[in-house]
Amino acid sequence: MNTPAHLIVAAALFCRPTRPHERPAQQARVNAAALAGALIPDLSLFLMVLWESRVNLRTPEQIFGHDYRDPFWQAWFAVDNSIPLWAAVALAGLALRAPAVLAFGGAALVHVLTDLPLHHNDARPHFLPFTDWVFVSPVSYWDPARYGWLVGPLEALLVAALCLLLYRRFRSRLVHALLAAAMLAELAPALVFPLILA
Repeated sequence: MNTPAHLIVAAALFCRPTRPHERPAQQARVNAAALAGALIPDLSLFLMVLWESRVNLRTPEQIFGHDYRDPFWQAWFAVDNSIPLWAAVALAGLALRAPAVLAFGGAALVHVLTDLPLHHNDARPHFLPFTDWVFVSPVSYWDPARYGWLVGPLEALLVAALCLLLYRRFRSRLVHALLAAAMLAELAPALVFPLILA
């Protein structure tokens, strides 16, 4: 899935407005933790691509054709995409009755669980520390040769439906603006890539 889709799914599952009996800061922490948890499994990739492209001046072909498969990169991906790690964090939040920890671990866990069946040639190890085995799915969320032509639009429909749900859940204009930006970010690859590749 695209990162904006992960953020929207996490928001739909874990974020909500403050209830009358709650302190606003308490729910704000839970909401922020959920969004951070949804982002963290992709963060290392963004930072490494940014470093390689801006500092080392490597091309996208070099980065995704070579660097992505580098053992150093894969070691990072094994940590931040570990299903056992994020399950342990979510369970710790549940056991400690710490809603922000539960939201953080739960959102990261949902992220990696939804990535697992949707990555083919860019699959990552998901079971550290037990194994570095990589599940190579026959389906890809982006590759047309691996059903990306179907998964991409279905993902966009899911995100649109969840944005509508969140729009109704939250009354804030700021949240509405952020939802519109997330929806545009979700649609951007589908709109831009065909123009670039034409």
